[in-house]
Amino acid sequence: MASSNTKVVEDIKNAFAGESQANRKYLAFAAKAEAEKLPYAAKIFRAAAEAETIHAHSHLRLIDGIKSTAENLKEAIGGETYEFTTMYPEFIKDAVAAGDKAAEKGFNLANEAEKVHAELFKKAAADPGKAAPKVFVCKICGHVAEDHAPDNCPICGGKAAVYVEIQ
Repeated sequence: MASSNTKVVEDIKNAFAGESQANRKYLAFAAKAEAEKLPYAAKIFRAAAEAETIHAHSHLRLIDGIKSTAENLKEAIGGETYEFTTMYPEFIKDAVAAGDKAAEKGFNLANEAEKVHAELFKKAAADPGKAAPKVFVCKICGHVAEDHAPDNCPICGGKAAVYVEIQ
């Protein structure tokens, strides 16, 4: 049950955001440690990332942030749509104005991937119980493909080898 205290709810939301960010950061740190052939550091980063996920999920439950699958899909569609219609276009404008080509490219790639994500959530919402196809994610830009990895990513141009199958 969500807290009735506005300040506590805001604190829980901030804790969720912080734990979620720590998870993703630690997974990136683990990948770097693996690339540097430092297995112990990599494993500790992955363990901490998993712990942060446990914390984040706990916080999300405290604010009733996990609902029915139909409601969760609706929220996901809204979030992805916001990202590609409002958030990333603003970020892209800021990057262009600053002349930051790397940020502009990163924001554009993410923006295009978010469009695909929204469509896939809509597809899942229309038939959430259907048999799940194979699903692949481009490790460069986040494009998601069903059934098979494309020969070339339609967003970033990466080869099929950059896709990872999601289990």
